[in-house]
Amino acid sequence: MINHILDHRYELLEHIGGGGMADVYRAHDQLLDRYVAVKILHSQFSNDEEFIEKFRGEAQGAAKLSHPNIVNIYDVGKENNNHYIIMEYVAGQTLKDLIQSAGKLSVSESLRIALEIAEALEHAHANNLVHCDIKPHNILVTPTGRIKVTDFGIARAVTSSTMTYSGTIVGSVHYFSPEQAKGGAISAKSDIYSLGVVLYEMLTGQLPFTGETPISIALKHLQEEPVSVRKLNPTIPLIVEAIVLKAMEKDPNNRFANSTEMIRDIKRAESGLLHGDRQNNAISNQDPFATQILPRVSDSLPSRKSNLAPDEKIPQTNLLKSKKFLWGLVCILILGFFAGAFLSYGKFWSNAEVIVPDVVGKQMTIAKQMLETKNLRVNIAETYDADVPAGEVVSQYPAAGTTVKEQRLVTVYISKGGEALEMPDVHGLTKVAAETKLKNMGLKLGKVEEEYSNEAAGTVLNQTPRSGTKITKGSAVDLVISKGPKSRKVTLPDFSGSTLNSIETQLKSLNLKAGTVTEVTSSKPAGTILDQTPAAGTDIAEGSSVDFSIAKTEKATDKNTNKNSGKDASKDTNKDTAKNSKPADAPKDTK
Repeated sequence: MINHILDHRYELLEHIGGGGMADVYRAHDQLLDRYVAVKILHSQFSNDEEFIEKFRGEAQGAAKLSHPNIVNIYDVGKENNNHYIIMEYVAGQTLKDLIQSAGKLSVSESLRIALEIAEALEHAHANNLVHCDIKPHNILVTPTGRIKVTDFGIARAVTSSTMTYSGTIVGSVHYFSPEQAKGGAISAKSDIYSLGVVLYEMLTGQLPFTGETPISIALKHLQEEPVSVRKLNPTIPLIVEAIVLKAMEKDPNNRFANSTEMIRDIKRAESGLLHGDRQNNAISNQDPFATQILPRVSDSLPSRKSNLAPDEKIPQTNLLKSKKFLWGLVCILILGFFAGAFLSYGKFWSNAEVIVPDVVGKQMTIAKQMLETKNLRVNIAETYDADVPAGEVVSQYPAAGTTVKEQRLVTVYISKGGEALEMPDVHGLTKVAAETKLKNMGLKLGKVEEEYSNEAAGTVLNQTPRSGTKITKGSAVDLVISKGPKSRKVTLPDFSGSTLNSIETQLKSLNLKAGTVTEVTSSKPAGTILDQTPAAGTDIAEGSSVDFSIAKTEKATDKNTNKNSGKDASKDTNKDTAKNSKPADAPKDTK
């Protein structure tokens, strides 16, 4: 859309960013002769009327915000099927770029940036607008160092709409709050949690939670505690660590009550950096609820031994042999049994029973809501399954339709998709060997095609996906197999009348060979080709054989026999003729 003029006013000059919801362009406002940023929503949101209505309403609400740390929204509009927002253009870089280039920020710089973000949130929350997508990518840093928070209103509209329709969550999984991960109610304290994650990343250069899939990261927001910032960076003061931990409390009730309270503590931390520990101690004395460093309780308590008389001895008892200890241990075991029964089977003393709903195939948030609606508790586990999309329920226990008591724990197994593998190289293997190798890795043989090549028949020529790429376990792999060299066709000439010896060179030049030779009695000279198979003019493949019929050669013994028998017969005939030719009436000698 570069050089396109939006609504005959905003000329799009260059693409400067984008994400899963929209693309952002630097544009020139031809009417007011100024540069602006234009955010154009992706087309998949354009046909959702309810989403568009909420988007426009909240974007217009964000346009009412006026704060030095918030990017101003000038206008909201539509051209054809393109819904757009006109915003203040801020030259500079994002906070994410700054963190990546610096590795991590100093404590003072991190607190300054967090303070400006918190002041922007304070103004937005006072106007009943929750950002819902606070992350370094949405924080702009001007060349002078001023912080500008952008994307107000957009994330809220997307989250509300998406939870209403499909139960899935669109957002930045590394930064959103536990209640967002569960698909629960969003409040200003959700922004405070996300700001705590941003402060964590600025101080350490790392994210508090990472994982292979968005689902695994979301579960860590719900179930795990982050690594201490002081463990990653020991120079961070205790009061700063306390601010991060309080902002990132999983229970919203344990976080800062509002942005104003967080701003107050950040300013106190900044003041402590300027004036040292004495200032921190003074603050602690003035406000009993402020974050402060206390000595270990055991160090300040008098020991029991110091209250005894010098000659008084402490009675020595064997605790393990005490009857009270043994009875206490039995009671603990019994309580543990009942607690385990309660956790596993719900309120076993209650008569209230429910039927476990079928949540297989449902998104995690929807499945959780369905089970909790039935007064069931939910345990979420993950598993690999290439046949089930990531984020959906693969199986559940107890099974659907089972009658259980209320508060029974139901475990749902969420798909992580197929297990990630590296595609092996099967080039040069035979089809059988390649199929065996794929099967041993948990992959399947997909479509098999054949083509001619100089490789031996049955050899793997190509594969999809190519070797070295990431592929999920259970996926199909397509192969191209060699059919061997492609044979060329030649037109068979007419060899009739020639001899086999005379056509030997011609057959060789045509890459043909003589096949079966049959002798046939003929009046033609011996060895003369009488017929051929295939017939002359036929197109045959190179390397084929040609069968011939040739004139039969007479045996030498037959010739001699015929010759001798002719002589003897002639001789006998002459003899008989001579004998018989003597006249019967020949005159006798009459002497």
